[in-house]
Amino acid sequence: MASPKKPNILYIMADQMAAPLLRMYDPKSPIKTPNLDKLAERGVVFESAYCNSPLCAPSRFCMVTGQLPSKIEGFDNASNLAADVPTYAHYLRKEGYHTALSGKMHFVGPDQLHGFEQRLTSDIYPGDYGWTVNWDEPEIRPDWYHNMSSVLDAGPVVRTNQLDYDDEVIYKATQYLFDHVRHRAGQPFALTVSMTHPHDPYAMTKDFWDLYEDVEIPMPRTPAIPHDQQDPHSVRVLKVIDLHGKAMPEERIRAARRAYFAACTYVDAQIGKLLKTLEDCGAADETIVVFSGDHGDMLGERGLWYKMVWYEMAARVPLLVYSPKRYDPKRVKENVSTMDLMPTFAAMAGAPLQPGLPLDGLSLMPYIEGTNGPKPDTVIGEYMAEGTLSPLVMIRRGQWKFVYSPIDPPQLFDLVADPTESKNLAVGGTTGKLAEVLAAFLQEAAARWDFEAIREDVLRNQRRRRLVYSALGKGAPTVWDYAPPVDPSAIYVRNMSKGPLDDVEWISRWPRVAK
Repeated sequence: MASPKKPNILYIMADQMAAPLLRMYDPKSPIKTPNLDKLAERGVVFESAYCNSPLCAPSRFCMVTGQLPSKIEGFDNASNLAADVPTYAHYLRKEGYHTALSGKMHFVGPDQLHGFEQRLTSDIYPGDYGWTVNWDEPEIRPDWYHNMSSVLDAGPVVRTNQLDYDDEVIYKATQYLFDHVRHRAGQPFALTVSMTHPHDPYAMTKDFWDLYEDVEIPMPRTPAIPHDQQDPHSVRVLKVIDLHGKAMPEERIRAARRAYFAACTYVDAQIGKLLKTLEDCGAADETIVVFSGDHGDMLGERGLWYKMVWYEMAARVPLLVYSPKRYDPKRVKENVSTMDLMPTFAAMAGAPLQPGLPLDGLSLMPYIEGTNGPKPDTVIGEYMAEGTLSPLVMIRRGQWKFVYSPIDPPQLFDLVADPTESKNLAVGGTTGKLAEVLAAFLQEAAARWDFEAIREDVLRNQRRRRLVYSALGKGAPTVWDYAPPVDPSAIYVRNMSKGPLDDVEWISRWPRVAK
């Protein structure tokens, strides 16, 4: 008896989409996301999902490998992901899936595939070591650091670099789905579609901008905190983004948030295109749709922007799983992370994990299916990029969020009683149960991390990459940026090697007519 066909997996990613602002988490949200809302109504929604590092590349490396940044040297946006570190693409490909990536993944180094059999687009950011953070010279701001032009210039546009990119990402993804049903119908696919919106700059076309013309754009729930009263890490981030000691006009904050809301609606519209293509291809019932993101965006909360901090707006991400014929709709309140997706995808595909290999994530299938098995309720996070000089770690468990670095005072928040993280419970003399909670977290951090050893690893890694980058810039440059191979002779009707014209047209038509 033949085994049943494995489900297709369509993993859709948004970049820098802050979960707390979305309607699936806040019914009062003004952000218009009708497609995501429909998926959430009939899907498994994780209400407390987090990234494991609030920066693009480290977060994505955790996501695809199921390991923490310190384990795989995923320190910053120019970190090299080693080719021998297994990803979910390796596991699914080994299981017989056709694995493909359309869009951004921030892979750095010579391996630009990491298990994906096919990349449909280039990446949008560099594949080299040019964006290596330099802890040896922390006061120098490289020209590639964020600045506040994204906010100051926020508004409607006709075109941007990111619109060019995401339109191609979605076009290539829909073409992939059409090609798959026409040419590989007997093989399951695992397609990752990774958009760069709503990542700054905060600019969006007028049709989406105008959707918010008569909408009251809410300002940050927590207004800007005087810079001399910010926590030390936030002060460093303010310097990184060139905002320290400066004020941001309210009108610019509102414009940036409106453009961001419009970009979220743009992302939602692209999701709608993908879902319609699944329907048109007759693959909707056979496909598990997963939606998430790499990190959020502070969007002016506490006077902070972009990411690089462990506050909720930057660290919490959307996460839902949609396959109504397989999984009953539900809301999961426990704390999970995108690092759990690698073992989850493997479990969806029936791919056994290799014994003896390191893995920090846990499968989410016990939550999704409602079955027995280990169920995570703890998120571990690490940040070792710009804005700090020592590992900045986070533990999210139950109602608590604990943030710590050896160079900063600890932070402890009760997110049930204080969802805006307005009161750091680690200061002011903790007593009783609170003192016990804080002491337990401090003890756990000391046991879990060798902070000085990790700091030395980061410094050595940065120095190696800076040297290699400076050398490879001499003479003929070494380019690792991925360019998808294109063979024009293999498409349309370019030569007779593809067979008779009628056969070529018949193969390309979907659905096909009887011969």
